[in-house]
Formats: sequence, structure tokens, C-alpha cells
Amino acid sequence: MTDDYSATPSRNVPPTLQRGKACLRCRKRKMRCDGTKPSCQQCVRAKKEGLCEYDDGKGKTRTQLLRETIARLESRIKELENPEHTSTSVSLFDPHILPISSEDSSSSGGDSPSSFPFSASQSPNHITSVSPPPLMACCSPVSWAPSDRCFSSPHRLFVTQVPSELAQSLLEAFIPHRDQLLVGLHVERLRSSLRRPAEEQRHPVLMNAIFLWACYFSRTPSLNQHEPLYLSRATEAFHDWLRSPTKVVDVIQGCCLLSQYFLVNGRIMEGFHYASAAASLVLQWGLHRQGSERRDVGMGLEGTFSLPPAQDAIERGERILAFWQVFCLDRCWSAALRRPPLISDGPGALSTINAPWPQDIIEYEVENFSDITNLNTVQTFLAHQIQVPVLAGGFSNFALRAKASALLDLATKVAFSWNTSGVALTPLSEQDTLAVEDSINRFIASIMPVHQMGAVHASDRHNLIVVHTLAQAALIRLYYLRGEVDQLWNEKCLLAARGMLLVIGQVSDMDIEFLDPIVGSCWASAAHVFIREMAQVETWSPITSNELGSHVGTITAALSRLSMTFPLAGFLTSRLQSSLGLV
Repeated sequence: MTDDYSATPSRNVPPTLQRGKACLRCRKRKMRCDGTKPSCQQCVRAKKEGLCEYDDGKGKTRTQLLRETIARLESRIKELENPEHTSTSVSLFDPHILPISSEDSSSSGGDSPSSFPFSASQSPNHITSVSPPPLMACCSPVSWAPSDRCFSSPHRLFVTQVPSELAQSLLEAFIPHRDQLLVGLHVERLRSSLRRPAEEQRHPVLMNAIFLWACYFSRTPSLNQHEPLYLSRATEAFHDWLRSPTKVVDVIQGCCLLSQYFLVNGRIMEGFHYASAAASLVLQWGLHRQGSERRDVGMGLEGTFSLPPAQDAIERGERILAFWQVFCLDRCWSAALRRPPLISDGPGALSTINAPWPQDIIEYEVENFSDITNLNTVQTFLAHQIQVPVLAGGFSNFALRAKASALLDLATKVAFSWNTSGVALTPLSEQDTLAVEDSINRFIASIMPVHQMGAVHASDRHNLIVVHTLAQAALIRLYYLRGEVDQLWNEKCLLAARGMLLVIGQVSDMDIEFLDPIVGSCWASAAHVFIREMAQVETWSPITSNELGSHVGTITAALSRLSMTFPLAGFLTSRLQSSLGLV
């Protein structure tokens, strides 16, 4: 291989190092090394300072220690499986997630955050893409350490300290957006964790995802340029985590943030890979059945995916919130993209969602928990079979989001029980449609009306905007297909679309950057109702084309404002304009 010095005049060639003095990375690649410590120039130019290590004979490098640890674990696994038989690998297959090819481990690593102060001039544009996570990793019950608090040594390879001032600033930039992204974390604990040793901090997947979103929301070039850096770090930390899982709840929350980042930037496949990872993890570790665990006859592996008891009420609350974060992400984006949700909900004790409705983190701080178990939380809400006691919760901002997400998912399922000719595909299609319609309307009647939202606190208003948006989108999805051939259902669909216009009318420029990005898809669905009506207006609708065009313009303008924060909204705007041009 030709090294980087081959085209350089001889007077600039550094003196030849003694044999064995080059760093391990240069040795492996047969490149000329200048021996500079802590990082040689070859590694600096390649942005691999974190992988520049020297074997001076005085001790083993981190890489050597890690390889020896892995070799010991693999050997022990083979012994435990069958002392008289050896196999090349041990794999646990998870059917909920898709296999993705893993990157070569030699590419792992990262730049040092300390080299990127606020005014850093270098751009991390060398990171052109980030591979989806290798969601089917070779692992074993023996090597898995499913503790929510321990921090095993292999992860330290990805722990690179961000300067304290920068870390605190990034965290403060993220905190105002935590509700928007449904991150249920205790803020003071999160702040204090940054002052602890690296092994006691939150997992790098979560922290780098938080720093990524902080840079994203900052809208300042000095921080925006570091998005690829923190994105790369978060994904690399996840790759590493798969080999030795720890701090599971942190990683679940981090995967949700990564999924949302990819989705709002139009990288749908990568977004769904991380959503799949988060959904698989909450099911594997039983976060959907919190408070309803039952002892059963063991088969030797059940402890593999068991979290230790929460240390206190706040930690328990964060686990509940982590499940509902994944639930909302799954239900909303699956409905938007017309694909089945990743998290099923029964029947059967293992798959039924029994986690209590999420509450505000302050409620967990004072240990205000619902102890109702085996509630069939979502199924009970959707069926309205019983009057749920107040102690069961379900009235927080987060809970309203979860309920609206569940209704959108249910409306999507029922809507597709009709074909495009308005013919029922199942015997209960008509009955189910009316029942879902009633559930959605009752839910809308139970929350603050749209015209009163201006009188509440900003964070509550942002949440209500999203909740009303999801509810109207659920009605539109329920009515749209039948509205193609049935005048009554078409009128209902138009009424729901006008309801969406009322919600959009309450959205100010100050609100727009604090909304869940899923609202863009919901708003666009209302615009498509009006566009369809414009194409049929001469046939049987009394509404004028000008009025309908004005409605579409209102929604397009709102999407254009939203696209200033979330690029995916710009794509939706372009599609609307294309559809409008065909009318």
C-alpha cells in the first residue's frame, strides 16, 4: 500500500522509527508512522485519534485486553454449551428485528469531543453516511449482562469525555425539546450524571443521541457541523452495546432518538431499523409488562432478559416512560408509513401491554404509582369495556399522546378492512368502524377544546396541538377509503379535515419547533382530503374550488414552516404541490 508520504519531498520525511515503535494502527496498515504521542499524524489525518495506540512492551493495550476478554468469553461459552464440542459462534436470534451487515470492527472509534470546542473550524464532513445497526448480533446468555446500572469495560472504548462546559451547554439546549421527543428522563439526575466518572454516566448511546439533537435544534453553524460526529458516536456505541448489553433503558431511549433523527431527515429505512431495535428491546426486557410479571416454570434462559429491581421510584418511572416512548414512536410512524406496528398487544400474557399509563416525572419522584396490575392498558382504553379508576392514571400529557397514538393505529387497522370499492373485507368491518369512530370522538371530547389551547402553558399547548392532530388524523384515516365511494363518509372525512385546519390555526411560529415531527404527515393527510374533493367538486360537492384551494394553501404554508425544523415536511409539501397540479 502506498502511504501518505510517498508524494512528499524527501526533506519533509520524518526520521525512520525504530522497529516496533510505530502505533498499532499504522503497523496493521503498513503505513509510515511518526511515533507522535498520544496520536500520530496518520491517525490524526484519518480522524482516528481514539484508535492510535502504542505497544511499548510495558503493558497491554486496550485493544489487546479487549481481544483477550472476548477470547476468554468465547472459550467459556463453548465449554458451557458442550465441553466435548466446539462451535464457531453462538447466536440468539430475535425474530422482531432484521439482520443488517455489521461494519468491520476496525472502523469503530471516533474523534475526540475535546477537539471540537464551540468555535471549532474543522468540519466533520468526512462522515458521509452511517450504517444501520447490526441488529442481529452474535451473543450468548452467558456474555449478556442485563443490568440497568452496570457498565462493562468494553464500552469504555466508546466513552470519550466531552468537555464539561460543552456537555452542559448541549444538554441545556436539548432539555426544552425532551417532551417533544417523548424522552422521559429526570432532568436533575441527567444533569448531575455529567459530573460523575465516565463509567457512572448514562450510556453513550443516549448521551450522544442527546448531543446530536442538541446540535440539530441549535441552528448555529458552530454546533450544526458536529451532527455527523455525534451521530457516528451514537451508532458506534450501539454497535458496541450489542456485544455486551448494559444500561438497557438508556439504550432504548437513545435508539428512539436516533430513529426520530433519521426519520425527520428522510432516511426512513435507517429510522425504522432503530425503531425496530427499540421495540425489540422493550419486549425482550419485558417493559410492556411492568408490574404484571408472573413467576412460571423456568427453562434456564429466562434471567437473560431480566432487569434488576429499580433502585428507586424515579428509576422505575423512567422505565415506564421508556416503554411508552417506544410505543408512541411505533404506533405513529407505522401508521404514517402504512406498515404494521412492531409492538403487538395480545392476546396472551406475554404480549399484552400491562404497563401503567405514563405520568409526569414529578409524580414518580413522590412515588405516586398506580398499583393496578393486569390492566390490559391499551385494550381496555380502546374497548371502553370498564370505567378505569382514577388511580390507573392516563391523564398526563404523555398519556394523552399515548392514547392518541393508539387510536391512530386502531383507525388505520380498521380502515384497511375496507377495499377501495367500499366493500367490507371482514364481517365486522361496519361494526368496528362505528366503534372506533365513537372511541375517537369520545377521546376528543375529553380533552381541552382547540379554541382554549391559547390559555395554557406553552408545553401543555404543544402537547395538545399534537394530541388533537393525531385524533383528527385518526378520523381522516378511518373515513378516507370509504369516502371514495360513499357520500356520507366523504362528508365525515371533510369534517375531520376541517377540524385539522382549526388545530393548525392555533399553531404559532413559536410553537412550530416544539411539535412532534409526526404532525407533518397528519397535516398532509388533511390536505389530500381537500385535493381529492377539488377533483370531484363539479360532480357532487357544493364547496367551491377556491375555498378548497385556500384550505390546501393553509396546510402547505404550515408544512413549509415545519420544514424549517424538520426536512421531511419539505418533502410532504412537494408532494402536495405535485398532487395539486394534477387537479
